[in-house]
Amino acid sequence: MSVVQSLLDLQEIDGRIRALQQESKDIPQRKSQESARLQGARSLVEQAKNDLKSAQLTVSKLEGDVKALRDKILELKKHQAQLKTNKEFSAYNLEIAKIEKDIDVAEANLIGSMDHVTPCKTVLDEREAKLKEEQSVVDAYCAELDARLAEVQAELLSCQKTRDEATKLIQPRELFIYDRLLTKRWPVVVLLQEDGVCKGCNLQQPPSILQGVRRKQGLVACQMCGRIVYQ
Repeated sequence: MSVVQSLLDLQEIDGRIRALQQESKDIPQRKSQESARLQGARSLVEQAKNDLKSAQLTVSKLEGDVKALRDKILELKKHQAQLKTNKEFSAYNLEIAKIEKDIDVAEANLIGSMDHVTPCKTVLDEREAKLKEEQSVVDAYCAELDARLAEVQAELLSCQKTRDEATKLIQPRELFIYDRLLTKRWPVVVLLQEDGVCKGCNLQQPPSILQGVRRKQGLVACQMCGRIVYQ
């Protein structure tokens, strides 16, 4: 087997390793993107909770206002029973009548506020159900990604062992040149076309490079990009 063929075989393994490494980086990012997709649904749920809480607080406040007004009437009537003149009695009646009107207004507002609670609760239930549904979909997808990540990591270990075996078939000098290029160029070993154009950088090579490749005089590098060229 020629040294170029050995390097091409190694490059095929490295190509798979690169793809697996990229996928192993992409999977956590894809999981994060899926989780972020739920943020909108969570925000809507929080908004609905706040709306419901606000409506319930309004109801509680108005209920308290009505009770306070009714307690005030009871207190006035208690004092009214102890009055001695009709003038004082009538004044209390006027005050009580005014408070009763305030109660009518407060109760009307209370009924309106209570009517607002039910729609708020409905909206919250709908949004929580939607979030639960989306969460289920995201959880299932993330579980698939976790399973895929485990497969990728296992295949990476296998490919690395295969690479170690493949490097044993290559002389240290040639392997050093290849590995050094691997940190800068991809692919490392590329075809030199019949017209002398490097498939790595698509630039024309001088005749000496073309002749060196055709004579198979060891490793020949593209004078433009430094890749190993072959035919």
